Amino acid sequence: MRLLLAEDEKDLSNALVAILKHNNYSVDAVYNGTDAVDYLESEIYDCAILDIMMPGLDGISVLKTIRKRGIPTPILILTAKSEVDDKVLGLDSGADDYLTKPFETKELLARIRAITRRKFDSSDSLLTFGNLTLDRATYELYTDSGRFRLTNKEYQLMEMFMLNPKIILSLERIYEKIWGFDSEAEKNVVWVYLSFLRKKLIQIGSSAEIKVMRKSGYMLEETDA
Repeated sequence: MRLLLAEDEKDLSNALVAILKHNNYSVDAVYNGTDAVDYLESEIYDCAILDIMMPGLDGISVLKTIRKRGIPTPILILTAKSEVDDKVLGLDSGADDYLTKPFETKELLARIRAITRRKFDSSDSLLTFGNLTLDRATYELYTDSGRFRLTNKEYQLMEMFMLNPKIILSLERIYEKIWGFDSEAEKNVVWVYLSFLRKKLIQIGSSAEIKVMRKSGYMLEETDA
């Protein structure tokens, strides 16, 4: 299981990384909120642990940013603040749980297990269309003939199409949903990632394909028999 740890106190971060790795987690560590957003956008994590007080972007800003961009990674926030309002703000901003410093190692591990279990136990974790299945718990796209574990952006795109099968999605709608209004990426990045997905669909023998609808956008539909 892969975790992202965003904690600016490097001694604490190093200690937590050691503890998590000892408990068989794979961990990436960053020390500010800006890097946390970049990592969550570019990689797939089973859980992220965010300190609220960080340079660059604070933990609440990180939460709001990634949730706005549709990143579903379960989030555990760490805070030295014990006031109820701070906890409520974190949960309302998209966190799945919180832990107040100082904390016991066994409680941290228990909370990680709890929020990742809720993710994997979700009754709607599988999306299907034709012979194609997208597992929202593992980010795997598969048929009986093969499977791929998608990158974050590939997953978000595929989820969007499988939640809206046979519906034309415009380039603008896709770009705004996946990359956000304030993204500096060029809009042709959409085509690049769609190209990746279309090749994967062919390789696993999918009966569904992402079709280009001239001057309209893109649509997921089943291929002709």
